[in-house]
Formats: sequence, structure tokens, C-alpha cells
Amino acid sequence: MACSYPPAHAAVVVPTEAPQPGEVVVKVQWTASSPADLHQADGNLVTDYPFILGCSFAGTIVAVGPEDPSAVAPDSKSLEVGDRVCGYAMWQQKQSGFQTYVTVPRHMTGRIPENLSMEAAVTLPVNLPWPVPPNYTSQEADKPILVWGAAGSVGNYIVQVLRHWGYRNLLAVASKKHHNELKRFGATEVFDYSESNVVEQILAVAGHIPYDAPSSQQDCRPGTRVAVVVPIVIHHAMTKVEPQLTRDPSTVLVGEWKDGVEVIPIMTFFYQDNEYFKWHLQPDVIPALLRAGAIKPNKQRIIEAETLLERAQQALNLLRERVPSGERLVWRISDS
Repeated sequence: MACSYPPAHAAVVVPTEAPQPGEVVVKVQWTASSPADLHQADGNLVTDYPFILGCSFAGTIVAVGPEDPSAVAPDSKSLEVGDRVCGYAMWQQKQSGFQTYVTVPRHMTGRIPENLSMEAAVTLPVNLPWPVPPNYTSQEADKPILVWGAAGSVGNYIVQVLRHWGYRNLLAVASKKHHNELKRFGATEVFDYSESNVVEQILAVAGHIPYDAPSSQQDCRPGTRVAVVVPIVIHHAMTKVEPQLTRDPSTVLVGEWKDGVEVIPIMTFFYQDNEYFKWHLQPDVIPALLRAGAIKPNKQRIIEAETLLERAQQALNLLRERVPSGERLVWRISDS
């Protein structure tokens, strides 16, 4: 007997929550997938179901809640119905990006500049330090900083932000096809990680590297500070293989780091611990950086499929297969 049902169907419908004081409702039109979605989907990081994935969204304000008297006012004017905004949120299910409407605090959104598409704006992160003090020059501006994996979304923005802050000795490691773009973003020297002597090439140019984001602990020398984005991927998720992740860098490569190497875990999700960033990063800082041309959005790879569920699944499959290179997977949530 032939099947009388489709191979897949939407299984969860969530209510649209009215905005509370200080909140807005956004009709989401675009979202961007990231490795965090794959970690949650495949890495046993989710324990409560149903669970909505997605940290990023871009769309249009459709409702504005009453003022929150305890909130710190942004520098920008108040949001209004019809404003195009992008945001980054994941602390509550009503905020997650893989749904048609999100209800989020006003300070978790920012207006999209008129010359920027929603597809581009949704690739933006929130780890963009600001502001640069007038006439600021770092005493370490000429020391070499190594960014391994510079063509990825995190590495891409690291290079741009460091250039914006005046650092002049940025060493970027990525596939050769991304070298020209990384130079435009501010990299001083670029290296191809596929070359067998890449470490020797880097050390020949830079000597000692005090700031690093290496692919191997063997690349580090005493005095190096290593920034590691968590969760740390020990084994990547693949189609038939579950990933192995950890949030604790002290459990990785135990005893293999050289003495004097400092490993520093970093995670964007905690930016709201800083009171200034909490209230101003998304509504004020990111739009200002975009208007000034200080940062450029990631390249976008648009995922096309008939349904929302199919687009979400295709994005996860591409992440499992490690297809994206120097680009973000961006896909439509709803029509305008």
C-alpha cells in the first residue's frame, strides 16, 4: 500500500508571546546557521524538549512593548513598528532564531543600516569591542597576533576588529583561496595551513608570538596566550558520527601544553555580564561599526528549499559535512 503522508512534517507549533516591558516582537525573515546549532543538535547539549535552535535573526518589528523603567536607554532612538532589525539571542525559547516570530528585549536588537540587506546583517556576531578611545594606540600594536582559522566566521571578525583597534601585525592562517580577502580585512601576512612547513613559515616572519589561536599545542611557545572558543570541538559531528565536545579547556591536551602557555576560554554568550555591552552592544555599537565601514558582514551562502524544516535540515547537513568555507549559511524563515 502506498504511503499517504509526506516524508517529513512540522511537529511543533509555539505560541507567539506578547512583548513585556522593554521587549519587542520581530517577524523573522532570515537566520544564519552556525556550529553552535550543530553542537546543540548533535552534541547532547540539549536536555529539555521541544527546543528551538538559532541564535541569530533579522526581520521587521511588528510590536513594541511598554517601556521598562529599569532599562538603560540606548543612544539610538526607540524602536518602532516597521523597523528592520537584526539580533543575537538564545537565552529563552521565545528568543531563538529558527521561528517565525521572536520576542526579545529591545537591547538584543539593532537597526540594520539602509545600505545593508537582512541576509548580510544576520551574519553579524556580538563580540565586537567598542568604543575605541580617541587617539588610542595600544602599546602592543606591533606585536604579532596569530589567527588560525582566519577565514571562519570568528576568525574573520577577529581580524577586522583587531585592525579597527589599530593592531598592525596580524598573521592569518587559512586556505589560500581566502588570502586576498583577509588582506583586505587587515591581515599583515597570510599563510596556507595545508603547507607542511606552515609553522616554520610563521615563525620565520614573526619569531615569538605572544597572542595565538593555534591548531596545535605544538605551535605555542612559553609566554603565549591562547584564546580558545568554547565549546571545544574534540571530534566534529559527521553524518553518522556524534561529536565530542567540552566546555573546559583544562581537560584538553592535558600535560601537552608547554610551561608558560596560558589558555583562555572565550564565549560570546556571556557578553551581557558587562553592563555597557549589555545595553549598548547590539542597539548602538554594531550599527555604528557597520555605518562606519569598520566591519564587513560574512559572505553568505543562501540555503534554498521549499519549507522551513527542509532549509533547517539542509543547513545542519552542510555543517555536518563541513562544507562552508569562508561563508555563513543563511536561509529564509518567512517572506516579507
